[in-house]
Amino acid sequence: MLDTIKIFIVDDHEIFRNGLKLVFSKNKEFEIVGEAGSGEEFLEMMDDTVFDIVLMDIKMNGLNGIETTEKALLKNSRLNVLVLSTFGEEEFLHQILNAGAKGFLLKNIDKETLFGAIKLVSRGQNYFSPELLPFFTKKYLGQTDNNEELRLTKREMEILQLISEGHTNTEIAERLFISIRTVDTHKNNLISKTGSKNIVSLLIYAIKNKLISISA
Repeated sequence: MLDTIKIFIVDDHEIFRNGLKLVFSKNKEFEIVGEAGSGEEFLEMMDDTVFDIVLMDIKMNGLNGIETTEKALLKNSRLNVLVLSTFGEEEFLHQILNAGAKGFLLKNIDKETLFGAIKLVSRGQNYFSPELLPFFTKKYLGQTDNNEELRLTKREMEILQLISEGHTNTEIAERLFISIRTVDTHKNNLISKTGSKNIVSLLIYAIKNKLISISA
C-alpha cells in the first residue's frame, strides 16, 4: 500500500478547514495530520507533527501567511508550502513565493486540481494556478531587465516556453524526448542564468524580457 500524503492545514476560517477535511476524507491518497487557526499556532505545533505539505492561507489575524511561511522555513528549510488564496490576493503572489512557498492556488479550484497540485508540491515541485499568468503579464509586460549578457540555448528556450504553458516535468520530458532529470537540469540552469529564486520568478523574468510568447 502506498504511503498517504500527510497534510497540515493553516487557515483562520474553521468552516473552510472543515470543508477541506471533508474533501480529503473521501480520498485515501491524503491524510490530514494537523490543523491550525493561526500562524502562531502552526509554528508551535509544526515540530511535533510529521507532514509532507502545508496548505497555507494568506490573510490571517496575527501572523499572516507570508510571515508564517518565512518563520516556518527558518525552522525547517525543506518545508513544502502550498498557498490557498482568494481572488484579489494575487498582489501577494510574489511576496509569498519569495518567502519560500512552492505553490499558489486560488480557492475556486476543483478538487482534482487541488489533488494534483498537492502531489507536485509535496514532492518539492512548484505549482501555481494558470489563472495567475494574466496577472503577471499585465504587471510585468513592457518592463525589461536590460540583461544583454543573457544567453539561452535553443533547448532552454523550448523548456522555458513549455514551463510558461503549465506543463509538468514529465510532460516536458515526453514532448522533447529527454529524461526528467535533464528537464530538471535545464530548469536549474534557467533559474541560475536569470538570477531567479524559483520557477515563478523565472516566469516573471521571461515575461519582462519577452522571452516567451503568451496567448491572450
